[in-house]
Amino acid sequence: MKKIGVISDLHGTFDEPLYNFLADVDEIWCAGDIGSDMLVWEMSQYKPLRAVYGNMDGWDVRGGGCPEHLVFECEQKKVLMTHIGFQGGLYTKDSFALLMRHKPDIFVSGHSHILKIFFNQKFNVLNINPGACGRTGIHKVRTAVRFVIDGADIRDMEVGEWPR
Repeated sequence: MKKIGVISDLHGTFDEPLYNFLADVDEIWCAGDIGSDMLVWEMSQYKPLRAVYGNMDGWDVRGGGCPEHLVFECEQKKVLMTHIGFQGGLYTKDSFALLMRHKPDIFVSGHSHILKIFFNQKFNVLNINPGACGRTGIHKVRTAVRFVIDGADIRDMEVGEWPR
């Protein structure tokens, strides 16, 4: 069993509300737009971290161990994570190709700053966009997600919300 925290679009912010919300998780998954390699390091010192870079991340983050996308196993679930997963409500060309190639159980993306969690029956994949937990961008509320993966079971999905 693993408790997972999912965040995205930090834009340089990893503060007390996030520390508190992620206190009980076993891993943090970050879907990009982190802000700096120092923030990557800070998060990785707090909890085991899996992170991809976002379109706003510089070469320090891109070259510092954060790839464009990640495919990994967690418990009995295959996970695909990238920053830009959707454009105009549809999978981007790149994310669609990754979904078809890897056939994940969970697809994590960010970029939109809009919290959205849904199951796509056509592709048999749980889509998770945790919204944005940073202080800059189009969002009015900062959000993050946490849940449990226990073998093949995904449960206890929770959303954290904080004022911007």
